[in-house]
Amino acid sequence: MDFKVVPSGFSDATTTVPGDKSISHRALMLGSIAQGRSAVSGFLNGADCLATAAAMRAMGVNIKQTGPTSLLIDGVGTRGLQAPSHDLDLGNSGTAMRLMAGLLAAQPFDSVLTGDASLTGRPMGRIITPLTSMGAAIESDCDGTPPLQIAGGVRLHGIHYDMPVASAQVKSAVLLAGLFADGETSVFEPAVTRDHTERMLRSMGATVSSKGGTVSLAGGQPLTGCAIQVPGDLSSATFIILGTLLSQDSEILIENVGVNPTRTGVLDIFQSMGADIRLENPRQFGDEPVADVRVRASRLQGIDVDPAVVSLAIDEFPALFVAAAAARGETRFSGLEELRVKESDRIAAMANGLRRLGIDIEETPDGALVRGGRFRSGEVRSFHDHRVAMSLTMAATIADGEVLIRGVDNVNTSFPGFEDCVSRLGADVRVA
Repeated sequence: MDFKVVPSGFSDATTTVPGDKSISHRALMLGSIAQGRSAVSGFLNGADCLATAAAMRAMGVNIKQTGPTSLLIDGVGTRGLQAPSHDLDLGNSGTAMRLMAGLLAAQPFDSVLTGDASLTGRPMGRIITPLTSMGAAIESDCDGTPPLQIAGGVRLHGIHYDMPVASAQVKSAVLLAGLFADGETSVFEPAVTRDHTERMLRSMGATVSSKGGTVSLAGGQPLTGCAIQVPGDLSSATFIILGTLLSQDSEILIENVGVNPTRTGVLDIFQSMGADIRLENPRQFGDEPVADVRVRASRLQGIDVDPAVVSLAIDEFPALFVAAAAARGETRFSGLEELRVKESDRIAAMANGLRRLGIDIEETPDGALVRGGRFRSGEVRSFHDHRVAMSLTMAATIADGEVLIRGVDNVNTSFPGFEDCVSRLGADVRVA
């Protein structure tokens, strides 16, 4: 599937975005190993989360979809999962695979985690190392990529793990394994990462401590099912924010967006570039902070992006590259090595796309120097990466002619209905 984008812009409107992908994954996994029923609303009904749901069902969990974005999960407890009859295919989701590895490391049965061509090329050594140090038996391909073969029947012991690179997925994998381990498990993160796992564990009755960059929990704690209201995904809202900033005299209100402080680095960077963004009506969905995000079209200025905020905006940098390309002056990005091993090499993918649209960009090993300019018409590749595809779509709305974006199928992994949403706001985006 491709997108054909004609120069256009957003009109004033109020809108919403789909549920948070990270929280939806965690709701499925933690709800499945809790005792009792969890009622989930605002669930992201996208391909990645549906793959996680299918995997949990394959292990004997009753998950009933009661509406487009609502689920009932009948938890089986921490010892109630059953051996699946087939390999667990997690599609395109690195989050699902890494967290699932932690969840399955201490189960009494063998399991195999696999995925699509993109996922089976992504590095898993970063979770294999700490999990095996806890006693897990995990085999991968010789280069540390999936499929992951996890042996059952092992006994895990708690560890203290100093993460060499800040990663919420690695932290969560170790903590989930720690639930099944003897003793205490703790993880030190060199920079703050999203804390959805810790918040949801606490909401289900677990004791999790966070102090001085170290997160700890004791093994053997039971979880209790609960109501989980999933907020709108800030990563998805980022594309609406970007499109609004690039438009002429537009003002958009995005309702019910999750604004967990471990995720709002993208808003800080946009505002440092001169973006007019305000949070209104702050409130809580359970343990998660939520607000309405009001955005006005703005003239952006290039900046040097502080590497210290990278972990707070890791998924949003493709959109920030587009903002930099539309800004006056130069923007320097550094500390983005993690983007090299996402669904695509996102630094290379964005550099390729922006150059094809006429932007002067110098790629570096851990980032890029982007010189603001004008977007021209042309044809670009998304490299089948949903965030690259949506970022280039927003860039195309202010190009000097039509832009064709190739290979946008994976947009549905995180933002089902993206083209309809932005079209309602005024963007001329068509499936080609």
